[in-house]
Amino acid sequence: MSDFHLHLEEHMQSSDILTDIVIGMSDGLTVPFALAAGLSGAVGDHVSLIWIAGIAEVAAGSIAMGLGGYLAGKTEIDHYNSELKKEYWELTHKREVEIQEVRNVFLEWGLSNETAEEATQEIIKDEKRWVEFMMKFELGLEEPDPKRARKSAFNIGLSYVVGGMVPLTPYFFVTNSLDGLKISAVITLVCLYIFGFFKSKMTGINPWLGGIKVMFIGAVAAAAAFGIAKLIQA
Repeated sequence: MSDFHLHLEEHMQSSDILTDIVIGMSDGLTVPFALAAGLSGAVGDHVSLIWIAGIAEVAAGSIAMGLGGYLAGKTEIDHYNSELKKEYWELTHKREVEIQEVRNVFLEWGLSNETAEEATQEIIKDEKRWVEFMMKFELGLEEPDPKRARKSAFNIGLSYVVGGMVPLTPYFFVTNSLDGLKISAVITLVCLYIFGFFKSKMTGINPWLGGIKVMFIGAVAAAAAFGIAKLIQA
């Protein structure tokens, strides 16, 4: 039983980390790429302006994304604790209703009336176990990791930085912004495709098509930013 619990916990943590990476990396690759593309159409040979602005955006974006992840994780924890408190209150003030709700869960699973009653009486002997049962099987809530908010903020923020440096790196090694854009576009679009491929594979979507979609979104965003910068400059 402990091995199963450990396996389930590790699986959930891995899933959370992957979710954080997907959130941070997807924006990290796309937003700085579009920003760099837009600036490339406006600053000419002033390449330093691109990577200075790009680094500033990556820093601000990682903080904003990390904070968003923290608040989302904190909200999840607060929601769980609120429902937990409510369940304990209902055990005291609506005991018979809560007992019937336990029976209903077992009956919905297809247990006979006799077996459902036996299981119900066994569950309600321990209030902590009873509440945990109701939280999971009535409300569909798993107890969140108390450190989830901090971990999420770190994972998302770091993923954003890693993703954001991909389109910016070429600009450190060129003197002309358009040369930087060409190299950045190739590297970033390849990374976007690979990212989209594995993201789609994890979610059960056609990975080849998923990779193309993600790459296309990044290309459109960069092209739009570049085109707008050129129009304004004209």
